[in-house]
Amino acid sequence: MLETSGRLLKLLSLLQARRDWPGGTLADRLGVSPRTVRRDVDRLRELGYPVRATKGREGGYRLGAGADLPPLLFDADQAVAVAVALQTATTSVDGIEEAALRALATVRQVMPARLRHRVDALEVTSVRRGADRPRVDAGVLLTVGAAVRAREVLRFDYRDEPRRCEPHHLVMWGGRWYLVGWDPDRDDWRTYRVDRISPRTPNGPRFTPRELPAPDVSAYIAERFAAPEMPCTGTAVLHAPAPQIAPWVRSTDLVEPLGDDRCRVTMSSWSWVGLAATMGMFDVPLEITGPPELREAATRLARRYTGGD
Repeated sequence: MLETSGRLLKLLSLLQARRDWPGGTLADRLGVSPRTVRRDVDRLRELGYPVRATKGREGGYRLGAGADLPPLLFDADQAVAVAVALQTATTSVDGIEEAALRALATVRQVMPARLRHRVDALEVTSVRRGADRPRVDAGVLLTVGAAVRAREVLRFDYRDEPRRCEPHHLVMWGGRWYLVGWDPDRDDWRTYRVDRISPRTPNGPRFTPRELPAPDVSAYIAERFAAPEMPCTGTAVLHAPAPQIAPWVRSTDLVEPLGDDRCRVTMSSWSWVGLAATMGMFDVPLEITGPPELREAATRLARRYTGGD
């Protein structure tokens, strides 16, 4: 009986790892006869797993989607990944808090002790970012995702304005959910914040997907949100530890530690005066190391503040 149970678990793992399996290949991988594979498949079906037969020269099997969710089989890495994902899911999506906690408890309960220890050691406290990072409604997220998958025109209100688009990709960037789609009314690609979308029903007709104006959606989003190139770049030494300064600079700027109480910052701005003002906002002693244009702008700004310019 133990041998049969172990073989069923291995068979289930194989079926989850690949879409289609020839019967003979499964028999070879399990070290049994094709007849035994057929019996094991019947046992999985009795347990609720929708294993379907596939046509072909040898015949085969495929694990399909069922009406009910049968027991799942995860390897060690998958189980830890699922547990961590459930702990962080609620930072950007509303309406799934209780379900995520229940799912996490379910996954943890069936884990072997060694995996529970790994997951408990990775306990995550999910902190929602400020008001500029609003969470999206789970129902809206599912509606938009379904339209992307079905390739149906999405009709929605966006900031109280009726819109429609051919939805192509649902992505997360910088803590926000975005929809990338083609706007037929503006004849151009658009990026919409999902937290500002109010879907209308029903969806529009199906469409043929267009080619993104980029190699892939990651490249498109990175280009779409790339910071503009700043013409003025300068460096200063701040009399403060790097960890104190780093959280307040942009990701495109650089902070280098120079010991426990000093650091060097390299920053960019749209003007030399603007850059000098930005460096002064840290409210710590500093020495501007260059270039000369930045030192001149700092001197000019100091005169202006004291009424001399």
